[in-house]
Amino acid sequence: MNHSTGPTQPPRPRPDRRSAWTLLRPRQWAKSVFVLVGPVYGLTEPGRTAAEVLPGALAAAAAFALVSSACYIFNDILDAPRDRLHPRKKHRPIASGAVAPGPAWGIAASCFAAGLAVVVAMGAAWGWSAAWWTLACLLAYAGNVTLYSLVLKHVVMADVISLSMGFVLRVLGGCAAAGIPPTTYLLNVVFFLAMFLSFCKRLGERRVMARAGGDAHQVRAVQQAYTDDLLRMSVVVTAVATLATYAGYIQAHEAEYFHGFNVLWLTIIPATYGLLRAIVLVERGDYDDPTELASRDWQMQAAVVVFGAVAAAVVLWGRTPG
Repeated sequence: MNHSTGPTQPPRPRPDRRSAWTLLRPRQWAKSVFVLVGPVYGLTEPGRTAAEVLPGALAAAAAFALVSSACYIFNDILDAPRDRLHPRKKHRPIASGAVAPGPAWGIAASCFAAGLAVVVAMGAAWGWSAAWWTLACLLAYAGNVTLYSLVLKHVVMADVISLSMGFVLRVLGGCAAAGIPPTTYLLNVVFFLAMFLSFCKRLGERRVMARAGGDAHQVRAVQQAYTDDLLRMSVVVTAVATLATYAGYIQAHEAEYFHGFNVLWLTIIPATYGLLRAIVLVERGDYDDPTELASRDWQMQAAVVVFGAVAAAVVLWGRTPG
């Protein structure tokens, strides 16, 4: 006798490899470069070597990349209904239906566990002193993203500060892994730069949705509390704060890089151009994601490459003897 009460539902197919890979958002792993900023600048200090600093920093960058993927998946599961209304985000694996929430939770848990395993391996290989602090920063990062996904992304200004703290925690984690104390200048520059990028993202969302014939609050509720003028002002204020803080860092190190003038000042030219280029592209509505902006716009890429090349040349060969 058949006791079934209705037709059985066929099991959902497993996500294909391409969808699972896209779900991890590998392009966002580029943000792990912030993990390396402190250690790389730490190499300019006398007595520090790459062999001493970089292995732990690279391991921390890998750990943050894995945990960030877990956090992005968690946020995508929560945001799927709104993402389906966005012209670009609707193609994300969960929003499009390519990956069901159940398998997505499994992938997120695996990424999170793998990130923690990397830090445990760090402790076993190089000692637990640095690993414990790195683990604390990693867990604080995950906690911050969770709080953002559940609460803070709906609170005006708190959403941007929370996003910015994610970058600061990456920097702290990298410094902890390398055993290098972060400077106030470093933390301030990263914090203000991250706020600038976050406000650009909010303004870009409004432009992109307007071009698509929709409203930004359809995909992000907090947009109801923002206005174009408020976001424009915030973009400009944080851009100025970033450049002013970085200029202060350059001035503070004038004696170290003085050859007729402070040659470290040369780095402020591509830095300024990069920030202004970002503002132009966001105002046009070409991008609403800073990571895509950096990976697709050749002028932005050129600014980043020139900044990196000039900074490396000055730090390696421009230091004043003595």
